[in-house]
Amino acid sequence: MKQTPNRLWFTVLLLGWLFDLLFWQHEPGISFAVFALATLAAGVGLLVAGGIKPARNSLYVIGLILFFAVFTFLRAEPLSVFLAHVFTLLALVLLAVTWQGGRWLEYGLADYVARLFDLIASLLARPLMFQSEVQATAREDNPDSVKNSSRIWPVIRGLLLTLPLVAFFAALLSSADLVFAARMDEFVRLLSLENLPEYIFRALYIAVIAYALAGVYLHAANRSSDEKLLGLDKPLVPQFFGFTEASIMLGGVVLLFGLFVAIQFQYFFGGRANIVIEGYTYAEYARRGFGELVSVAFFSLMLFLGLSVLVKRQNDQQAKIFTGLGVVLFLLVGVMLVSAFQRLLLYEAAYGFTRLRMYTHVFIIWLAALLAVTVWLDLRNRQRLFALAGTLAAIGFAATLLVMNVDGFIVRQNVHRALGGQDLDAGYLASLSPDAVPVIATLYQSSGLEQPVREKLGAALACHKAWHSSFDESWQSLHLSRYWAMQTLGQVNLDGYVPDEDDYSLMVKTPSGQEISCYSATFD
Repeated sequence: MKQTPNRLWFTVLLLGWLFDLLFWQHEPGISFAVFALATLAAGVGLLVAGGIKPARNSLYVIGLILFFAVFTFLRAEPLSVFLAHVFTLLALVLLAVTWQGGRWLEYGLADYVARLFDLIASLLARPLMFQSEVQATAREDNPDSVKNSSRIWPVIRGLLLTLPLVAFFAALLSSADLVFAARMDEFVRLLSLENLPEYIFRALYIAVIAYALAGVYLHAANRSSDEKLLGLDKPLVPQFFGFTEASIMLGGVVLLFGLFVAIQFQYFFGGRANIVIEGYTYAEYARRGFGELVSVAFFSLMLFLGLSVLVKRQNDQQAKIFTGLGVVLFLLVGVMLVSAFQRLLLYEAAYGFTRLRMYTHVFIIWLAALLAVTVWLDLRNRQRLFALAGTLAAIGFAATLLVMNVDGFIVRQNVHRALGGQDLDAGYLASLSPDAVPVIATLYQSSGLEQPVREKLGAALACHKAWHSSFDESWQSLHLSRYWAMQTLGQVNLDGYVPDEDDYSLMVKTPSGQEISCYSATFD
């Protein structure tokens, strides 16, 4: 890039201006995806034009960026949107640090951490280093051009320092003399400088964004070759922990888990009658513990991974014993996860589906998959790939939520429960994101629906219509989920559903005269 430094600076400044155009005083929408893809395209163009081509494995990361960026304006459910934004940014970071090397499939946890800090250092310092190198090269090649530029920069710096100084004294003089203040007001209006502080602030963050992007692009060009991975030749942390102590620790945990699982088989897996005998209702028993069981599974994984890194195994027999304890541990944890999953199913059958319960559902599945892969990697002595397995599990968790449409799934399941005689919380359906509106409308318009259920669905749609009657219509704020919801609400016949809003609540009166609250009584 040293041969065409102006191309780099022009590109990053253009991206800084694009950020301002997309986000300044606009609601989030398609703007994030546009900026992320523009940043990606600009970086790829600069690097390829400079003869710096990507490694083959880096192209997979581009696919991740495209996938998650698109979902930032396809989904409106809060966690799904958050994960889509986070994984888009993380994929962009991963692409920047592995552009030339492409060895991210071999990364250990230490590699991720080290390369992140290396990128931060480049983001802060590399643009200045790059400009100094460019000036040094220009000085050697053409001394006259350096002399001319050395005369220009002091003038620019002087003007930048003079502007705030003049503004400060002008403000003081305007306070001292009313006539002068009137003339200054006329001057400001003539030059349209009323919003000068805003313009200065926006120019400042455009410059900061441009500088940071320059650092990222320069890092990809100079520091992304992955010449050496950490801990590949020898462990970063010496294995200092004794095998005997670790075996006792794992053995103690295995015994405790075995006792717990035995009780699970006797009571929970034994059926409803055994639980009632102990003084609990089936729903009360199911309501307790699934979160704790998931936590036990997670911390068991952390315990085993930590010990696998630190424990000395001096011969094959010790290695087999340690691995065997790990296999038994994870088999017992797998039974606990099945128990947690069944508890959650029972809880949902009794109280309905909510976001938190759905998050836990999906998390349990991916955590179980990660546990199984962890056992397999330890059996194959491929512990270094634990970091990759965790990364792919996290990506899988986020992608599952995005693809399944959490809020739409909740609507379908709760309506199915209602058709089976359970209560339907219309207020909870009304509290969901616009992702739920097309599903609610489809069910509301379906034939054969019981009238009480239909009226609750209609009330939920009326609540959504009252709450989402207006939104930012600029193209930067285009969000397909909100757009589809508004289009759907405009096409559904809600005659007879009358919203009644006061300072504290919003109610909807249905055609049968029933009043339904737009606020939920359901707790996660």
